[in-house]
This record gives sequence, structure tokens and C-alpha cells, in this order.
Amino acid sequence: MEIKKHFDLLGFEVEDKVTDLKGIVNSVCFDLFGCIQADVRPKELNKDGELKKGFWLDINRLKKIGKKPVMDVPNFEYGYTAEGNQGAADKPMRV
Repeated sequence: MEIKKHFDLLGFEVEDKVTDLKGIVNSVCFDLFGCIQADVRPKELNKDGELKKGFWLDINRLKKIGKKPVMDVPNFEYGYTAEGNQGAADKPMRV
């Protein structure tokens, strides 16, 4: 399946060919206008020790530089996650 190759970016370190920004792909988006983008989150923390803001970039700009994903990626084709039974909505909100 052609779409699967885009999901295969999840969890990998990538580099933007245009800006040289490096980070981990933590989300892939297919929008109504035909764009396929990935949210790339830099690994480094900001000066306050917080996560830096991620950037939505077109997947054609990205070059995979990691050898393997930083964590196991959920199975979106079969099982609990594929059935829509896993995610923030299933967990009580912490206050």
C-alpha cells in the first residue's frame, strides 16, 4: 500500500533538505488538499528545559537519517489501535 510508506516515517529521525532542521517524526497528516506532511520535533530541549516546538513539513522535504525508530510504532492496520481504541480519549484527564 502506497500510504504505508508515509507511515514508515513515524519515529524516525529525519532531516529537512531545505533548512537542515533535524528531529523525530511524531505524526503524519493527510489533508483535504492532497498535502502529506510530517510533524518533526527537534530532540534538543529549549533553554528552559522544555520540548521545542515541532514543525509541519512536506514529506518530500524529508530525508530519513535514523537507522531505526526511536520507539515501537503502533500497528495501525490490525488490533486495538487500528480499531480506534487507543489514545488520549480513552484515558481520564489529569487535573
